[in-house]
Amino acid sequence: MTRIGFLARLWYYFRLGYSTYLTFILGYLSTLVTVYYLAIKNLPSLLDLFPRFVPFAALATVIGGPFAILIGWLHLKRTPLYTSEVDITYEANPYLYKLPPGYTREAWGPFYLELLVLMERLLDKQELLTGDDKTRIKEIEERLRVLAEGGMVGKPRRR
Repeated sequence: MTRIGFLARLWYYFRLGYSTYLTFILGYLSTLVTVYYLAIKNLPSLLDLFPRFVPFAALATVIGGPFAILIGWLHLKRTPLYTSEVDITYEANPYLYKLPPGYTREAWGPFYLELLVLMERLLDKQELLTGDDKTRIKEIEERLRVLAEGGMVGKPRRR
């Protein structure tokens, strides 16, 4: 791994940990403290309901947790927002244009290529292939060779 690659990984881990976990916890606590000390402390009727911070925070969590789950479920299952996010991620993911490292590139790619070559030989001996069939098979075979060697096929969207 190159130095730039290593630094890019560290940057990714930092962003993931910071945005997913650290800011979530800090943001949640900050919201609870802000609402309690700026809103509830200044409204006597609410202050009678929640004279202390901890019961307010517990109730807010008990109500807010399921509400957040409902909003997340709606986001994933009932709105086109998540589908759009996945479409964008899918279009930008370079691994959708090449075989990922590991068994897919080392075993499955060569297996499919060999299977195609052997099938072509078998069909050619039986004289079942037309010229168009041979052309299509050669195009697919070339793409499989590129993939098996770690290359890319297609055109990923880039900025």
